[in-house]
Amino acid sequence: VVHPSKHGEWSSLIGACRGYLGQSDLHMPTRLDRETSGVVVIVKDADTRRALSRAGLDGHIHKRYYAVLRGTLAEAVTVDQPIGLATGSRVAVRRAVTPDGKPCVTRFEPVYRARAGYTLARVTPYTGRTHQIRVHAEWLGLPIAGDKIYPDDGVFLEFLASGHTAADADRQALHAALWQCDAPSLPLAFHAPLPAAEWTHLLGIMGTDYPTIEAC
Repeated sequence: VVHPSKHGEWSSLIGACRGYLGQSDLHMPTRLDRETSGVVVIVKDADTRRALSRAGLDGHIHKRYYAVLRGTLAEAVTVDQPIGLATGSRVAVRRAVTPDGKPCVTRFEPVYRARAGYTLARVTPYTGRTHQIRVHAEWLGLPIAGDKIYPDDGVFLEFLASGHTAADADRQALHAALWQCDAPSLPLAFHAPLPAAEWTHLLGIMGTDYPTIEAC
């Protein structure tokens, strides 16, 4: 997990970084869910922290993800649906598309569609809500492969109880490939390639030839 937990300093990414650097004043302007791979940005000084905070408010922070969706995404689609807490869920952190939720926009673009009924998609979130990509993928009827909460939160409860599940992947197939700040005063871009061995396996599950990792 990225944020501090009750299990001590080294049980979270930010805690481990503080321990490793011997520096307590670290800031994390972005976060990832525990099973999402990819770019995480950690800031070590107050001036940069303030500059990135302003850049985010001014719309200068951009992100790109890749996901394996369960089902066929026929064409690019932009989901503009509000997200709030799910009602009646057995998992407290579960979100859902709700009329009284917060504004939320995500664009999904198919990169590759397989005969096995999976789609490798390029995903651009235009807002930053909790579980945004996962909730909008479920709303489309194309949940992310290996997701333990969407659409069936029983998989997550099974995982908590036993440490394993019968899901179609060890973790959710979601990867943060790019974090970019295009503010004139602080131009930054961080890229994380798809983790080759794991994603080659996941894309192989899709049932036929697939684009090279580099092509994505």
